[in-house]
Amino acid sequence: QVQLVESGGGLVQAGGSLRLSCAVSGRTTSTYARGWFRQGPGKEREFVAAIKWSGGPTYYADSVKGRFTISRDNAKNTVALQMNSLKPEDTAVYYCAARGPGPDWDRGFGYDYWGQGTQVTVSS
Repeated sequence: QVQLVESGGGLVQAGGSLRLSCAVSGRTTSTYARGWFRQGPGKEREFVAAIKWSGGPTYYADSVKGRFTISRDNAKNTVALQMNSLKPEDTAVYYCAARGPGPDWDRGFGYDYWGQGTQVTVSS
């Protein structure tokens, strides 16, 4: 009942920028928080950023803090991830996710709905 579709991935040189977008459809009223995750080659899926849908503070993994910015547009029912100063280690498939109310949403836990991902490749 909740679908998420990511877009905006691509190939970029180190130091460049990309903006990812996630469109959410279905029973969007059941989503309490939105988040971005990524999985690089040979790595586990990791938490990148999260935002409460009603507003408030945002949270980031230490590896992207200061470079990435998560934002929301409730009118368009989208969540974006602005990625600046990209590094080769940022290369990964990026996933948009959502979850209902509960603890630890700001640490990347409890996300129930997932998109299929968009590839981001950063060349050196």
